[in-house]
Amino acid sequence: MGCDVGTKPNSSIATPTAATSPATAPSPFAQISSLPYNLPPFDKIKDSDFAPAFEQAMAQQRQEAAAIAKNPAAPTFDNTIVALERSGQMLTRVSDVFFNLTGSNTSPALDQVQQDVAPKLAAQNDAILLDPALFARVDQLYQQRAGLGLDPESLRLLERYHVKFVRAGARLSSADKDRLRALNQQISSLTTQFQQTLLKANNNGALVVDRLADLDGLPPERIAAAAQAAKSRNLEGKWVIPLQNTTDQAVLAQLKNRQLRERIYKASITRADGGSDDNVASVAQIVKLRAERATLLGYPNHAAYVLEDETAGTPAAVNRMLAQLAPAAAANAHKEAAEIQKLIDRQAKAAHTKPFKLQPWDWAFYAEQVRKARYNFDETQVKPYFELNHVLKDGVFYAAHELYGVTFKERSDLPVYQQDVRVFEVSNADGSPLGLYLFDGFARDNKQGGAWMNSYVYQSLLFGTKPVVSNNINIPKPPAGKPVLLTFDEVNTIFHEFGHALHGLFSNVQYPMFAGTQVPEDFVEYPSQFNEMWSHNPQVLAHYAKHYKTGKPMPRALMEKVLAAHKFNAGFETSEYLAAAILDQAWHQLPAGQTPSATEVMDFEAQTLQKTGGEGYVVPPRYHTQYFQHIFASGYSAGYYAYIWSDVLAKDTEHWVNTHGGLKRANGDLLRAKILSRGFSEDPSALFKDFYGRGPDVGPLLEARGMAQTAKTQ
Repeated sequence: MGCDVGTKPNSSIATPTAATSPATAPSPFAQISSLPYNLPPFDKIKDSDFAPAFEQAMAQQRQEAAAIAKNPAAPTFDNTIVALERSGQMLTRVSDVFFNLTGSNTSPALDQVQQDVAPKLAAQNDAILLDPALFARVDQLYQQRAGLGLDPESLRLLERYHVKFVRAGARLSSADKDRLRALNQQISSLTTQFQQTLLKANNNGALVVDRLADLDGLPPERIAAAAQAAKSRNLEGKWVIPLQNTTDQAVLAQLKNRQLRERIYKASITRADGGSDDNVASVAQIVKLRAERATLLGYPNHAAYVLEDETAGTPAAVNRMLAQLAPAAAANAHKEAAEIQKLIDRQAKAAHTKPFKLQPWDWAFYAEQVRKARYNFDETQVKPYFELNHVLKDGVFYAAHELYGVTFKERSDLPVYQQDVRVFEVSNADGSPLGLYLFDGFARDNKQGGAWMNSYVYQSLLFGTKPVVSNNINIPKPPAGKPVLLTFDEVNTIFHEFGHALHGLFSNVQYPMFAGTQVPEDFVEYPSQFNEMWSHNPQVLAHYAKHYKTGKPMPRALMEKVLAAHKFNAGFETSEYLAAAILDQAWHQLPAGQTPSATEVMDFEAQTLQKTGGEGYVVPPRYHTQYFQHIFASGYSAGYYAYIWSDVLAKDTEHWVNTHGGLKRANGDLLRAKILSRGFSEDPSALFKDFYGRGPDVGPLLEARGMAQTAKTQ
């Protein structure tokens, strides 16, 4: 969990398209790209192109919106709703490239453009959605919708535009609209600031290690990557351990030096809290302004506003789900902690040293030892079988081919924005073209942490466009000539993000508003979490888990241990996630006038975490507030619960697939037809029920996380 779909800014009603737009000045964005699948011409795009392109594109969209609003003809579906859907095409092209690059390959110049353009885009959005004449046309059609004779997807488009205008404040008074505009611009600027400050904090928080002996326990490829990271920072003869975006750091599972583990953990949880890279004041302002905006729009809090348009519907529904899962997860985490503490005590007794109490920076290290003892293997045994290229081609692509019939051909003739990015052309089983898939696998200092999926071009029958999607992963890049060997968690992450990619690639809708992953946050993670099942499916695992030197398959006994250990440490992992989800809801269920000041932010967090089942110290939240990018910069505000909500659907689907023959085309074709191709063209709950035959059931999720028996005793 914790990875996401790359989000577009809440900037305008421009929907993702790639149709032509008249150019008023030379710009790589003025016309649709002539490259295959309209791939952006990365080789022709310069940082200096973005600011003028944004200005030109916003001016075009304003003119288009004004023409719709002032059209003397009576409103029709075509001259109003479809016209809105066709508007802002150049702005979409600029935005899709720009905001994807600021996450994956930013620069000081792009950061400055983002700071400058964020409030302008918020103002542009408001100028259109708060236009009384434009809303009057949409509202008139909405009131007449029953008699318009629209097909189901067109009717839904009309309804969604009406929802979009109303939720944006179209019914507010003039004075309230003015206040809303100011709030939106301030929030946009603050979330941009949060994102940029966090990237700096992550880079500045990286640990510099002076002695090789302190890295005892790390595998050679990780040590080499640390040396390379130091070299890139002009720290020859040292080693640098970068911070990943989560609280827990992967190296904590391997480092034997307890003092270094503590340093890394404390660097992780204190980043962006004070100093020049402080995000705490921004958090206080963002929460305050979001609560005020919710009140202005008629909602008790920001969470109520957000969740009204999600599958969950209400904060009460989310609170019930989190309350149902938290006790079982906490109970399992208590058991895991007790087992780890016994191991610590036994080792201390054997070494005649003083035992110590389990701390957060100890958990991963000793949990790995428990796993090794219980299943008689560790990560160093399995990593040689998880070489990146094998995982991608013989695992991820193989599963997609067997399930959906799609094939992948690598293209080296197309431009990319960074030399490590790989491009694959994707084709259907009948050979017809489907789209392009970009894979950006390695960590960089100018790349946001975590893992995510982006769309550069969205599918649309209206415009005749096919999808161009990308996956971003943050794998440490080894020195040239060394193999890229993955942990099983990294393997699982690649399968997860590819599930998002398939959601985008398989889109088959008329209108770009509904394309691919443009669904509610608590549904968007469903296809990705379902796709994780293939990482540990025996048939798929046997196909990609091959030794990088010999090509020999992973021994059956070791493979069985990997599969048996899949549920290991589920109490910790679920608890850290739920703590973050509860923290998100706590921040965004606060009413206006009751949000903490900057000096009270961390106290509010501490008080919230004390209520998460008593595990707040040994099991920290997956994200602390000041580096919780999902909710303060990436579009998941009041929506981080979506991962567990979606995982219920994913585990139900996994159960369905396993009981219907597993990895076979008939299952994939049905899932593609009923879920993956439909985007947001129908209500997500209805889509799931049509596929599954009934509503979601939490049972398979509890079983998958090893919590079913615990839940029965709660």
